[in-house]
Amino acid sequence: MMRPARALLPFLLLPVLLTGCDADADKNGGTAADGASLDAAARDWGIAPELVYVTKVSGYTASQQSAGEYDGEFVVAYRSEKGATQFGLFVGHGTMTAENCPKQPLGEVSDKHVACEHDGDAWYREAGDSHEYAVPDDDGVVIRLITDADKVDRAILRKAAQAAHRPDDAELAALQPATAGADADA
Repeated sequence: MMRPARALLPFLLLPVLLTGCDADADKNGGTAADGASLDAAARDWGIAPELVYVTKVSGYTASQQSAGEYDGEFVVAYRSEKGATQFGLFVGHGTMTAENCPKQPLGEVSDKHVACEHDGDAWYREAGDSHEYAVPDDDGVVIRLITDADKVDRAILRKAAQAAHRPDDAELAALQPATAGADADA
């Protein structure tokens, strides 16, 4: 029987196993994608532009095929260059506070107690076999990096959380299919 905690990850990460795409950009040096290209990409994905974030962690690459909307959130899967481990980046509207942190389910885990630990500007959360870093911003957006606890260690998730940022033009282009925008004239 598949555990609920693992129900979403295989669905999300299946495309990662098929192919990946490297976003060769440094942590955002203040050069976010211009508004028009970000708006167009968000529209193609069916998501609000303020939810589009990426991260960069040495040894992991983003999967172009995984980028898009899932259940009202922006999602991107990252896999290790060796292909053995992966984590998901989810960005949605909401808040994360000491009061509501343990009340919010961790991914698809809804029947397990969620343990929360404040870590800098983020929250480290554990439930069942899953763990995540959740980073709330000042605009009512929460960036979550989630994976199986036995697959990716906390240090990697923390680095990914610290590196989460709005994409620059190169990172945005790397997440979009080559044909993106080709039929946008309609």
